Amino acid sequence: MNNEQIKAILEAAILAAGEPVSFERLRHLFEEHERPSTEDLRNALIAISNDCATRGIELKEVASGFCFQVKMELGAWIKQLWQERPPRFTRAFLETLAIIAYRQPITRGEIEAIRGVAVSTNIIKMLLEREWIRIVGQREVPGRPSLYATTRQFLDHFNLKSLEDLPAMTELSDLDQVAQQLEEQIESDAPEALSVETAPEMMTDMQVEEDSHAEVVH
Repeated sequence: MNNEQIKAILEAAILAAGEPVSFERLRHLFEEHERPSTEDLRNALIAISNDCATRGIELKEVASGFCFQVKMELGAWIKQLWQERPPRFTRAFLETLAIIAYRQPITRGEIEAIRGVAVSTNIIKMLLEREWIRIVGQREVPGRPSLYATTRQFLDHFNLKSLEDLPAMTELSDLDQVAQQLEEQIESDAPEALSVETAPEMMTDMQVEEDSHAEVVH
């Protein structure tokens, strides 16, 4: 099997999947007797990525694997295909998500201590329902509060291969800036909402209830 055939198979599989496809799944598209080497597969993926340089889509590797996405700079035009507005989230929601991402695993009480205000149950519920966070255990303290951490879906949505790709946040004073970056990422409808296969389904109008602004009593 020549390199062009390998490229064509990989490109078709990634396009048809409608979700990120792991390298291992791509390997197993081929029968064992004809399976390309790991190096040949990676070279084919690099070639596909290079082919997209002058196109409106790009090949991205996120936490769950490889997928085709509309280039972010084209989002302003492409989102006009759908009448639905992109998700709108409160700053409290975004700050809570940012704290979990940077300080995980973390309890709800620890999030409240950092923000200085109570965290709405609706915010935690929404993050869990969107599968951007999950419960990974309990803190070994009285009451055994749940520990929250981000998920692979969180990484995929925000176009990250790993947590190491998060923007640098050296101090908690940077939290507002990071929340702003998350908001811009969501409002740009990328990458999840403008993936080649799932754009219509993912562009939903969601509003998260503001959390309580009562001070946390310690």
